[in-house]
Amino acid sequence: MKDIQNQRDHRNIPIDKVGIKNLRYPITVRDRRDGYQHTVASINMYVALPHKYKGTHMSRFVEMLHLIQPEVSLEKFSAILDQMKTHLNAASAHIEITFPYFIEKKAPISSSAGLMDYTCRIVGTSHTDDKVDLISEVIVPISSVCPCSKEISEFGAHNQRGEVRLSTRFKKFIWMEDMIELVEESASCDVYSVLKRVDEKCVTEKGFKNPKFVEDIVRDIAEKLNKDENITWFSVSAENFESIHNHSAFAHITSGEPANTYSL
Repeated sequence: MKDIQNQRDHRNIPIDKVGIKNLRYPITVRDRRDGYQHTVASINMYVALPHKYKGTHMSRFVEMLHLIQPEVSLEKFSAILDQMKTHLNAASAHIEITFPYFIEKKAPISSSAGLMDYTCRIVGTSHTDDKVDLISEVIVPISSVCPCSKEISEFGAHNQRGEVRLSTRFKKFIWMEDMIELVEESASCDVYSVLKRVDEKCVTEKGFKNPKFVEDIVRDIAEKLNKDENITWFSVSAENFESIHNHSAFAHITSGEPANTYSL
């Protein structure tokens, strides 16, 4: 049958990224406590399209996902990126996998257990020189108490739930759990799925003893990451969904080398 995609395009314009977006696919990811856990990902896959080709073969992206089934690991990322470049005649390839990640978390006093879900993302790019760049990202819910409100008020202070987005490049493998714990330790208090009354008292008082601006949160995270020799680059942002304003408070820090090749 006639292959339209491989026909010559005469506009002489290359395309940076072409492929598929928002493909839902079952995956298995590494779990620090249990070894593995099953989840469902939203996947984006792209390749660079040379100027001479009219289009790419979209169906091949889905076919190649079987290379990483059933496990998503950093090693599998390198393999599928290489296969994308080979099968699609591309100089570079890019993949993004976003998925909910569940961690059992116990309440601080009663030890009542519940599952917390965190949005995680792994981004991989294989460049024209065949070097592979990998980024791990977590989105972590937090709570914060306003230091200014606490200082100026006769009693109480406004507090709110927020969200921290942390992305890292690294020399060697880093657990998603380690990134999540780093964020939670840097907030006024972390968030739980199950809290009894004794736990609610505990987290409320902990937050009020530890008030933080969004500036404090990103600086505390950045300070810890700057001391970690395994981290070559990071991007961290904090957004507070303000309880007394009709807007969010936001802070962002980026630090380190712009790209890194992951060491298996």
